[in-house]
Amino acid sequence: MKRNLILVYIGLLIAMGFWGISYIWIKIVYRAYNPITMVTFRLLIATPIMFAVGKHLKKIQPIKKGHFHLFFWLAFVQPFLYFICESFGLQTVSPTVASVIITTIPLFTPIGAHYLFKEKMNRFFILGLIIAFIGVLLVIIREDFTLSGSPMGFGLLFMAVAVGVVYTMILKRISRDYSPYTMVTYQNLLGLGGFIPLFLIVDLKHVLTVIPTSDVMISLLLLALLPTTLAYILYAYAVREIGAANASMFSNILPVFTAVFAWLFLGELITLRVLSGILLVIGGLLISQLKKRRVNV
Repeated sequence: MKRNLILVYIGLLIAMGFWGISYIWIKIVYRAYNPITMVTFRLLIATPIMFAVGKHLKKIQPIKKGHFHLFFWLAFVQPFLYFICESFGLQTVSPTVASVIITTIPLFTPIGAHYLFKEKMNRFFILGLIIAFIGVLLVIIREDFTLSGSPMGFGLLFMAVAVGVVYTMILKRISRDYSPYTMVTYQNLLGLGGFIPLFLIVDLKHVLTVIPTSDVMISLLLLALLPTTLAYILYAYAVREIGAANASMFSNILPVFTAVFAWLFLGELITLRVLSGILLVIGGLLISQLKKRRVNV
């Protein structure tokens, strides 16, 4: 049991690492393509690969009668709504700040998990959430108490947070009957069905005039294979094993990965205020998980 828990935590850290660097890859892709094109291409690359591998390894389960509506809503909120909100929001907000906003998903997920799945919220969990929230504020608000980005960008990213909470709730329900690979494969397929019409109407003319660089194409391929595919499989597995609230708490570590990658690849500076906020976020994560570990021992 302990070994399985360690594997779950390692898988979650890998998923957060992929999602953390995805903000940098998205910024690179934006040098040539618009958000709708970027998401559509991500899914066009990822979905056939997942189906081919899944069929070969016999990893894809058939959808049970009566569950089609659950998969429809799963794909509608993620990737469709979530990617739209996140992608357009990231156009006007820095990668580090965007990743910090996304970490607020755990501040709201336990409420839904408590009422829908009777998952308990102990004092350590609540204390960890409060500390993490203070860290988020340090990153979002500048020294002069102004926002560190576009209000529209913040609005879209917080809409992505709301969608992320709904996604986690639906994922928790479906994870009782399906493997992580099955869930991610179908959500990508159904999500792609929503993005293709948007792409044809909004972005097709623009794409036909663009000649992307090798950096853009490599970033797009990495986005499709790692954050869009592998990260969601690892996250879905974790939700099934340790619950929606605990799994979502690991998104608090996203700003660490994103800040480091933004510094390495985009030259984005890490100020003392941002660093302090990130450290508080990590501290909140550790505190929220401490009590759970003691109980399991």
